[in-house]
Amino acid sequence: MIRLGLRLSLSSGREAVARLALIVAGVAAGVAVLLGTLSLFNAFQATNDRLCWECTRGAAPNGWALEATADGALWNLHEDYYAGQMITRLDAAALGTRAPVIPGLSRMPAPGQYYASPALARLLDSAPREQLADRFPGTRAGLIGQAGLSGPDELAIVVGRTPGQVAAMPGATQVDTVATEPATDGNADIYRFGFGVGAIALIVPLLALVGSATRLAAARRETRLAAIRLVGATSRQINVLAAVDAALGALLGALAGLALFQVVRPALAGVRITGVRFFPELIAPRPWQYAAVLACVPVAAAGAALWSLRRVRISPLGVARKGAAPAPRAWRVIPMLAGLALFAGPVFRGGNDPDAVLAVAGLALIMVGLILAGPWLTMRAARLAARRTRSAATLLAAQRMVADPKAAFRAVSGLVLAVFVGTAIAGIVPAVLSGQQAVAGGALNHVLRAQFARPGTAGLSQQTQEDLLARLRGFPGVDVLPIYAIAEQPTGPPPADGQPPARTAVECASLARFPALGRCPAATHAVAGAFYRVVNVDNPLTVDKILPLAGAGSRSVSTTTGLDMESILIATADPVAVERIRTLLAEHTAEAPMTFAEVAQVRATLYTQGQNIALAVVALTLIVGGCSLVVAVGGGLVERRQPFTLLRLAGTPTRTLAGVVLLESALPLVLAAVLAAGAGFGVAEPLIDQLAMKKAALALPGPVYFATVGGGLTASLLVILAGLPLLRRLTAPDNARFE
Repeated sequence: MIRLGLRLSLSSGREAVARLALIVAGVAAGVAVLLGTLSLFNAFQATNDRLCWECTRGAAPNGWALEATADGALWNLHEDYYAGQMITRLDAAALGTRAPVIPGLSRMPAPGQYYASPALARLLDSAPREQLADRFPGTRAGLIGQAGLSGPDELAIVVGRTPGQVAAMPGATQVDTVATEPATDGNADIYRFGFGVGAIALIVPLLALVGSATRLAAARRETRLAAIRLVGATSRQINVLAAVDAALGALLGALAGLALFQVVRPALAGVRITGVRFFPELIAPRPWQYAAVLACVPVAAAGAALWSLRRVRISPLGVARKGAAPAPRAWRVIPMLAGLALFAGPVFRGGNDPDAVLAVAGLALIMVGLILAGPWLTMRAARLAARRTRSAATLLAAQRMVADPKAAFRAVSGLVLAVFVGTAIAGIVPAVLSGQQAVAGGALNHVLRAQFARPGTAGLSQQTQEDLLARLRGFPGVDVLPIYAIAEQPTGPPPADGQPPARTAVECASLARFPALGRCPAATHAVAGAFYRVVNVDNPLTVDKILPLAGAGSRSVSTTTGLDMESILIATADPVAVERIRTLLAEHTAEAPMTFAEVAQVRATLYTQGQNIALAVVALTLIVGGCSLVVAVGGGLVERRQPFTLLRLAGTPTRTLAGVVLLESALPLVLAAVLAAGAGFGVAEPLIDQLAMKKAALALPGPVYFATVGGGLTASLLVILAGLPLLRRLTAPDNARFE
């Protein structure tokens, strides 16, 4: 029976060949997309599992013996910034002959030398020296190899120093060995979740595609199976023939998909799912993943073929009897409405922090509800169109969708989850980004903040801080606010309950240039407050919660003379001055000086990366959905060749038949997109209101979202229109001959 099934699939005329070609093309596109997603996840996982030399933790500075000859080194690992780009910087000094060496280097740089990553080396050659290269003393000894980098775009540098120079740096540690554990990226779980959602979102339309392919020309197939049953075949043999027919097309499509993936694989090296590129050799499926795709796709196709025959019973006399499917009921919309109701109230009943269990339950209900509600809404829309229309094309299309709304919605069901997730994220991210930029009315965006001492360590000496302030005030258009650490108890009322201690002070003359932070009481020389909190904040959305830091009730400080300068705020709108000041502060700061706009950008990058993953899933799903439409439209035309030809012979214009095909495909497609987008906005709105973003309002998604969704829907409609010329050819009256 297997040989007979292969012969029937390959040698049954042009119609069988066309059907097989449609199946192969659709499955190939879906398999290529799936392999591309797996490849990017493998590259992400390999990058995340690399040896993390940046995770090395050294000993405390107590008891350093700089003249010792032990096999160790002094390290000062911290971050630097240039033009909004983060630079990983390591200042290292060997204490012995066998000092630890990071991956990617054969030896550590000697004093007066440095090794840079290829991307940073190019940046050093192109940027003005006083803005960047002057931060790294010495000459370039070489490049950091791939083993020490997370990607080709990473900016990293290892600077050779003497032990005394490193020991004088804030945050220096003594290191005996380099860490060998994988990196502990706090955002890794977010990316894994994104890839997981993407895989699920892709599997659904891929299965729909395979199912649509196996249902091509179902009526003609059932007629042939009935004839075979008439000559003595059993029901089991009929099932084998159907399974072989479906599995053959799926297997050929999977093989073609593997070849197509090899063609598009080089382009994946430029994809920045996590904001950076991966090394090209990491972007590849595992051997077992290739094998799983080749095995599972034909099995899924065979299963879909058998499932499609579950209501078909062929008698020994060759009569095919097919049971009518029951109409969808209104209960299908209840899960979706229940999920939206959870987000509208109970998820946030405890305040700003959502209930995680209810949130997950709500999302699950919405996702399941979207799939369940689609056929019922398609049926209702078709019935409404049938009652209101006076067009023959609309009436024919509506009646067909009313007769089988599940089949009408099936080809586009895979788009629902992707558009829902993409719309929810694309609605939240613009609101978050606009809220970050509105912090303190935007007055702090160009303020550079720098910290000179960590808790428990000494700050700058009096002479050093005086020289530094003089040089900073020498820059044109620059305002400076030194923040001093105070040891004595300041005069005035004690802090209110729950307020942080006022362990820093600022001069009122300098504070007047930063009105967003507050104002000094009249006739006050200096005030105490928790100004250090502004320097340490890592989420701009929380800044407004702690402002103002000075006001009518602030405690006065007699003088700041003799106090250690703990940190500083520097306001300038000149980006060149920012980089020159950052270079000036490089030798003194414990952490990389950043503007508040750059702090916002770091978080915005994470949000944008999550949005990009979601939109990438939407785009890939639309591609697979478009393939499903190609298969569905082409197969539907082949299957309905006889009734359409008879309608043309009866005088029905070709444009009417074309309208039937277009409406049958376009109505469920647009309905699914609108339904999913509405549910996405329904989830985004309460999240924006509650998650510490009261100032942010629900904003329209960005142009990338509209280009992705709108472009995908437009492409799908063009696919439908491209199949209409085939309708004229198949239904030509001169070819009105049927088997």
